[in-house]
Amino acid sequence: MNKKTKTWMISGAAAIVILGGGGYYFANSYLGNNVEIEQVLPASTATSTTEAGSDSGTSVSNEAAGAEQLNGDWSISEGSKVYFSVTTSRETVNFADEQVSGKLTLNVDDPSQMKADGQIEMSDIDSGNSQRDGHVKEADYFDVSNYPQATFSATSFDGVPTEWSAGQTVDFKMNGTLTIKGIEKEATFDVKAAYENDQVLLSATTMVTFEDFGMENPHSVVLSTENDIQVQLELKLSK
Repeated sequence: MNKKTKTWMISGAAAIVILGGGGYYFANSYLGNNVEIEQVLPASTATSTTEAGSDSGTSVSNEAAGAEQLNGDWSISEGSKVYFSVTTSRETVNFADEQVSGKLTLNVDDPSQMKADGQIEMSDIDSGNSQRDGHVKEADYFDVSNYPQATFSATSFDGVPTEWSAGQTVDFKMNGTLTIKGIEKEATFDVKAAYENDQVLLSATTMVTFEDFGMENPHSVVLSTENDIQVQLELKLSK
């Protein structure tokens, strides 16, 4: 190996180290979870009706809420949030959106009459990192300038109990259409709900993928990202 070739090889290796380090620094600036998911269901309602027979050690009322209290139109109220969560090889990063609106019509006597519609303002997505938030709002991802809202419209509900015991959650499924970037995707939310202090508290999750909404997985040589995106509703509803 002549001196010139050796010099070029050393210079090339140095460039790789510098660029690689810079690339890592750039990627690292987008890392770090700054948002913790806030549950609307209090600890006193952590037990579902299927576990009601067990002794949780917590004193709660056994008074049940039925059709008179539950049936009717409920509006999403202050304190509600929607979360998007992406898991990387390093951690799970949560994005929160507080600009949530919509309605839920409950009918525990006839769930076929139930319906729900909701939307969020995509410009309000916040992960606590302005660079990262600006990036996910661009055309490659949520394309917020062209698609300012994401929506969900429920088409059916499965397993809705006729009575909801105070101090316990009920479990059911909410099926419908999730629309992001103008692309519709059938989705089923696993719901946990409770009736507390004249409010319906609803926590629901579903999984979608980047590809479902025309987005590429943002994995890189520095960081790998799972294809799944968890969508989580934490809603407080009032009549």
